[in-house]
Amino acid sequence: MTKAQQKVTQYVHEARASELALVRELQAQISMTPRGSYRTLLSGHLDKTREHAERLRERLEELGHGSNPIEFAVGTAQQIAGQAIALGKGPLNLIRGEGGEEKALKNAKDACATEALEIGTYIALECLAREVGDETTAKLAASIRADEERMLDGLQRELPKLTDAVVRATIDGEPSYDIAKTGAADAVREATNEVKGAARQTAKRATRQTRKVPGGARAEGTVKGAVASAGDLPIGSYDDLTVEDVVAKLPQLSQVELAQIEAYERKRSNRTTVLDRIASLRGDEPWTGYDEQVVGEIVAQLRDADDELVRTVREYERAHKERAGVLEATDRSLASVS
Repeated sequence: MTKAQQKVTQYVHEARASELALVRELQAQISMTPRGSYRTLLSGHLDKTREHAERLRERLEELGHGSNPIEFAVGTAQQIAGQAIALGKGPLNLIRGEGGEEKALKNAKDACATEALEIGTYIALECLAREVGDETTAKLAASIRADEERMLDGLQRELPKLTDAVVRATIDGEPSYDIAKTGAADAVREATNEVKGAARQTAKRATRQTRKVPGGARAEGTVKGAVASAGDLPIGSYDDLTVEDVVAKLPQLSQVELAQIEAYERKRSNRTTVLDRIASLRGDEPWTGYDEQVVGEIVAQLRDADDELVRTVREYERAHKERAGVLEATDRSLASVS
């Protein structure tokens, strides 16, 4: 894949992650909105948003998404991050504003800002695609942008009506609805659980997919590191350790764990010494799953290995965990054929 194609793929990933997050947000907003023109507008937008996400998914497949494990990892991380944002916003929408009418108005104003951001996303994607000669992606971006512009126009037309409802409810004492009767809390809880489940499934799909291709361990670790907190890392109390402490522990890590530490380090301290040491330890495992195996399992597989694989195991083991049992087994195997 060329650099131009990689950049287009990145932008398509970002656009799709935004659409997937918006699906969750719209579900929560609809649940707390009474029947009427605004709710009808949101429901139509939810259908369009799902359609946009699907069209972008199809375009990613056409662009070869998934053939490069690092690109797959980045795209998956973006989806997880978007779902996490939606997870946090649902409960917040329930408590903002003085009453149901004001909550609806504040949500509508936020929706206008979201639409403006999405329009900007698709303008950038369209321009990029045209610059690099990807007319298919450019047309897709232009089509979705037009939908977003229509949605923004519709939202703006709703704002005066929603504001009038706030005035009648808070100043004139004539509320139009009680948010407690809209089923919002139950719907938000349901949406929250759905987001959690989706994020877990996304991560599981990433693990399965990345392990099937060369460099899969690195991609899997990148996904984990992109969304990890310090407590999720394979090195305990990571943020409190010195560079020397971290570097000393790196050889004991698997390729997945090294990639996880690298992704976390890059988004935090970005220390050159740590990143250089990780780079020196990076490389494909002798076989898939090697890093997770104990000495006995590796020794058993070495019995049927050819000389080249045995040497690969010895070199890899010396550079990483240096387990005596594995090194002794490789020495015995090589000595028997010399």
